Amino acid sequence: MGTGPASQRAVEGLTREKPGAFDFRLYPDQQAARSAIKNRDAYGAFAISDHRVTVLKATAASPSVAQLLTDVGQQLADRATQQMTARQKAAEQKTDGTHSPAKAHKQTAAQQGATRPKGALQGAAGADSSVKVLVKAIDVVPVATDDPRGVVFSSSVFPLTICGILIGAFVTMARGLARPRHRVLTLLVACAVAALGVYLVAQGFLGALPHNHVATWAILALDLLSISATTAGVIRLLGPAGLGLSAALMVFVGNAFSGATSAPEMLPKGVDYVGQWLPPGAGASLLRNTTYFDGNADAGHLAVLALWSVCGLTAVMYGHWVIREARGKKTGAPASMELLPALPGSGTALSVRRHAHARRHDGDD
Repeated sequence: MGTGPASQRAVEGLTREKPGAFDFRLYPDQQAARSAIKNRDAYGAFAISDHRVTVLKATAASPSVAQLLTDVGQQLADRATQQMTARQKAAEQKTDGTHSPAKAHKQTAAQQGATRPKGALQGAAGADSSVKVLVKAIDVVPVATDDPRGVVFSSSVFPLTICGILIGAFVTMARGLARPRHRVLTLLVACAVAALGVYLVAQGFLGALPHNHVATWAILALDLLSISATTAGVIRLLGPAGLGLSAALMVFVGNAFSGATSAPEMLPKGVDYVGQWLPPGAGASLLRNTTYFDGNADAGHLAVLALWSVCGLTAVMYGHWVIREARGKKTGAPASMELLPALPGSGTALSVRRHAHARRHDGDD
């Protein structure tokens, strides 16, 4: 919003009609508003003058929000037109009498208009329409031309989530990957290769990721790694039940609350924060900012994905130690010390370390 009187009246009207629906900030000019949009400090802006409402929007940030801003701009223009028309009529009624020269002039003009040609009538209509407040929408950061509605971009979150879960389950349950370091290495390679495949499809065939190619591929790989590493780590700690828990967390909570199809701010209060603290939501926001906004406002989302990745990889590497400790506490006695039966006539039991030279190998060392 601008700092002029018209902008102030618009802010007051929207705040009164839709309390809490918008978070308004005042900018000195359109250039400052454009910078705020590109830096991901705002979704859009309204530049309001006496005869025009300019809507600055970013379809790449959210097509739904961009359409909402355009509709609100049209409402502001219609309201301003009604107010100007009402003020004009009130001024005419105040200054002109019922038989004033101005009114007589209007009546004469109306009578002359009946005999004017069609072109003259259109010119009169054009003069009357000059009172109307016009709306101009400017897309500051548009989406890719091959994906004008952003459908491909918003629809990629769910396949990425499913792909990450499948990678984590395969790496953990594969018999050929016995050692933890082999599992970690396989996770890294699989996520990098899968991210490359996703990028080739999304950009090469669909054209939905047109900018910052290497960074976009890296973000896709990190998103997959955060989901797959978490899945593998939970399975390593809880067994097969961890697969169901990971799927429920990532799909039914993370994907549903990601806000990728609209915007996190359009979700119910509190839910938007939950979604952005899970890999699907943080990954979608990070991918959007990297692809279209040159990485602005990426630090928080990047930290969330890195945190989930590190925790998941740590569980994959050292989860077998936790399992061993839990099994040892459950059985109570050390497995390497056993009491042999008492020798005949000795009267005492002989403590002998059995299998002291043997080393247990279960594929986790």
